[in-house]
Formats: sequence, C-alpha cells, structure tokens
Amino acid sequence: MLTAEALREVAEGLARAERGRVPVGPLADRYPGIDVEDAYRVQLLGVDARLAAGARVVGHKVGLSSPVMQRMMGVPEPDYGHLLDDMGLDPAVPVDVARYCAPRIEVEVGFVLGEDLPGDGCTVEDVLAATEHVVPALELIDSRIADWRIGIVDTIADNASSAGFAVGAGRDPRTLDLTAVEAVLHRDGVPVASGRSDAVLGDPAVAVAWLARTVARFGVRLRKGHLVLPGSCTRAVDVAPGSTYTAEFSGLGSVSLSFR
Repeated sequence: MLTAEALREVAEGLARAERGRVPVGPLADRYPGIDVEDAYRVQLLGVDARLAAGARVVGHKVGLSSPVMQRMMGVPEPDYGHLLDDMGLDPAVPVDVARYCAPRIEVEVGFVLGEDLPGDGCTVEDVLAATEHVVPALELIDSRIADWRIGIVDTIADNASSAGFAVGAGRDPRTLDLTAVEAVLHRDGVPVASGRSDAVLGDPAVAVAWLARTVARFGVRLRKGHLVLPGSCTRAVDVAPGSTYTAEFSGLGSVSLSFR
C-alpha cells in the first residue's frame, strides 16, 4: 500500500500528463508496491480535484467488461471509472484530437437512469426497472500512460482510461433484447469494427448491476439522471483527425463523432 504522499504524487502526475498531453511511464515502474486498492484511491483523488475545480459527476463507466480483456489484465472482474460533465462531447461539434494523448473510440449501449439504483444486491431486474432509456453511445478512451503500455493499476488510477462520451436518442430497454444488439463502427462510411451487446458480460445490464454493487462498497450510488457506460461491444479503434466515426446499433439507432 502506498503512502498518502505517494498517492497524491501519482494523482498529480496523471493530472499533469492529461493537461499537458505528455504521458508518463507505467506506474508500477516507479511505484513497485502499487496495487488495485491504491489505484482506486488515486482515481478518487483525481476525481475530487476535478470536482473541486467545478466539474460534476454525471455517471460511471465499466471497463474490462469482456472475459478476454480480464484475462489479458490478469483480473477476475471489470473495473470502473467516473464520467464528468466536462467529458461530454457534442456530436455536432468536431473534436480536436490534439486535446488527447492517444485517443481511441469504443461502441457501447449506454443506460440513462430514471431512478436511483440500489447498491448491495442490485440485480439485472433492478437495472431494467430503473433505466429510463438505453442509448447508442460512443466512448472516447485515452491513456495518460505512454504508448498504452497499461496494466490494471494504470487504467484504474487513470480513471479507467476515460476521456469523453457522446450519446444519441434512446429507447425503452424493455422493448429491446439487450443481449442481441448488433453494433458496427464505421470510419468515413467504411466498417472498421463490429460486435454484439452480449460481448459485455453476456448482457450489458449485468455490467450495470455489477457496478452498482461494487461502488456501494465505497458509499457511492448510481443516481437518477446518471449515464452508465457498461463496456464496449467492439474492439477499440484509434482515432484519426479528419475522420467521422459512426456507430450503428440494430434496433437502437446511431451516434457519430467527427475529429479534426
């Protein structure tokens, strides 16, 4: 376990890397004793600093939601991060790639909550009952760790490699088979990645229920109005300036982001 001073040092280093677009090396190289609990403490320090500067928490994201990624990272469960209001991206406004270190884009079925979710014991049924609508979503991920050479402590400390998000119009989740939504990501009209919603723990609602139970251990609740991104249906794709990325979802619609 790292000291409080070391935790602050890690959090401040990641914040500088994000502001200056100059990534740092893997955390374990400089802090050999860092573990997952340390990494979550670093994440919270970073989020608290942004809240103190005026940002608001508007949701949460689940990362490592596929078994393949969990095996790659050597972890038994997903991880999570915070979504802040200053991370929201307007599909009508091109995004400046220079704002980020090494951005990638992911395709997700987002959940917008109409009611607070319970914490301990939260079930898929609770998630569906509390969800106002599901939305087509694009998540912009970025790593403040150089060259994406990340382990589990790196991505957790770095707010689950989050950077931005955009959502389209939604629909009632009870009118859609959330385990069978086909998703295709196009770059300038050409398909570059595809997948299905059951790539996310078999059902993205399972990931949302997992998140509600997990954050409850830290006294956090998933609240009415929050957006939850449960994990990507497809592989992540590197972002190129001058391109437009459109995610199309069967039965759910589409959402696009352009980059400059």
